Amino acid sequence: MTDAAHLLDATRDLPAPLALLDGIALDANLADLARRADGVPIRVATKSVRVRSVIDRALTDPAFRGLMTYSLAESVWLADLGHDDILLAYPTVNAPALRDLAAEQHRLDAITVMVDSLDSLDAIDGVLGLRHPTVKVCLDVDASLKVGPVHLGVRRSPVHSAKQARRLAEAISRRPGFDLAGLMFYDAQIAGLPDSSAAVRLVKKRSAAELLERRSEVVEAVGAVADLRVVNAGGTGSLEVTGADPAITELTAGSGMFCPTLFDGYEAFESRPAAFFALDVVRRPARGIATCFSGGYVASGPAGDSRVPTPVHPEGLSLVGTEGTGEVQTPVTGKAARQLRPGDRVLFRHAKAGEMCERFDAVHVVGEGDVETHPTYRGEGKNFG
Repeated sequence: MTDAAHLLDATRDLPAPLALLDGIALDANLADLARRADGVPIRVATKSVRVRSVIDRALTDPAFRGLMTYSLAESVWLADLGHDDILLAYPTVNAPALRDLAAEQHRLDAITVMVDSLDSLDAIDGVLGLRHPTVKVCLDVDASLKVGPVHLGVRRSPVHSAKQARRLAEAISRRPGFDLAGLMFYDAQIAGLPDSSAAVRLVKKRSAAELLERRSEVVEAVGAVADLRVVNAGGTGSLEVTGADPAITELTAGSGMFCPTLFDGYEAFESRPAAFFALDVVRRPARGIATCFSGGYVASGPAGDSRVPTPVHPEGLSLVGTEGTGEVQTPVTGKAARQLRPGDRVLFRHAKAGEMCERFDAVHVVGEGDVETHPTYRGEGKNFG
């Protein structure tokens, strides 16, 4: 478990708010992801990291191979920095980035763009013209579970069945300027859902069984008309289940490096929190309340308590319900708040992984006896949101 007092002591001379990474927990999480993947290569999800030094740290382990990016502009930037295996996870209509992609062969060689319809191809043709150089594309296949009219999973691709996938693959294969190189299946209802109840566990089990059959059907159908080099699937929460499918060639993980609060409560693995942020106490408006400066780093997704940062050190703190976390002040309450004074620090965990890095120019990686400071994407002047 993380020694919170050690993290705060090691960074006591640094101004807050500040982002912290427990280097020992980070390395343990990387090793655990590799163990859970059991030999299936893991693609690093950059959206869940947004710190190049941490991405590179993962890639030194042979268990990790390639990047899954979230923006085409980000993909171009990383290709120019030498990364040569980049899968863009979302379709793009970013005209300047598409023109940048087509302008250099090393970018075209390195980057595979996500598509889920002929509209995706039309958007690329509309920017680059009909005689553009060949763009490698990957077909995003909806991995959600459908039970009658009920849709369990995220709203991504309109392509769900093997028949739909083959029809679109055939159309792509006839389209000049495109090379269908892969398939992606993101099982959010398994990988991104903690085991919070028996009902959730049942849904995840049923979805995994359905996907095991359907993925194979889709791979076979599309493989008959395209040279598939990548079949990507899974996420931090589903490595064991998805990695056992012989139809896939690789997995993806990112959040499991940091283990934010949304990744507590999984039965398949132990959450080792590695990412934190620290705030200074600046005043005491009442005996049982201490107010910290800043802290309103609420995560994306459905609004609610699960998206709010959690105070974790000193133990026994909670947020004030009428204020929550604020842009310029975050009051905390509880027995431990009585002992806090201006100048003391409170350690928080973010609800999600890489989103925390959008609020900080640097992260401070605390090892056993040293602290290394590394820029985030934001610290390098990059914002791809």
